[in-house]
Amino acid sequence: MLSIALIAHDRKKDEMVNFVTAYEHVFEGHKLYATGTTGSRIMANTNLNIHRFMSGPLGGDQQIGALVAENEMDLIIFLRDPLMAQPHEPDIIALLRLCDVQGIPCATNIATAELLVRALDRGDFAWRELVHKYKPGIE
Repeated sequence: MLSIALIAHDRKKDEMVNFVTAYEHVFEGHKLYATGTTGSRIMANTNLNIHRFMSGPLGGDQQIGALVAENEMDLIIFLRDPLMAQPHEPDIIALLRLCDVQGIPCATNIATAELLVRALDRGDFAWRELVHKYKPGIE
């Protein structure tokens, strides 16, 4: 079971709901997290159970980022709106930087999300189980 975060900017929420609904069978075997409204909308349209954090502008991106920093998140699908300025842009950049630092796969558009979910369905992320099994302690 992998930990997967689902985040979508306002103009991408419908796209996220449609995407997760289409791949509900893939997501149902994993531990799901989402920012506030995105998680609510997905749960209203699927049978998935999602741990919801605050909305992104209120700290939800940072809450997910904390899990990434601790290497507790395995995959992130973050449908960003590249044409709309976000008031919490520094938090978004910090989250993406943490994904790069920790080597966490992160899709920021629907095309990449499709590739990652198909890989997830094939079992291509089994290596993340090893990361958790051999995670070194904090020194």
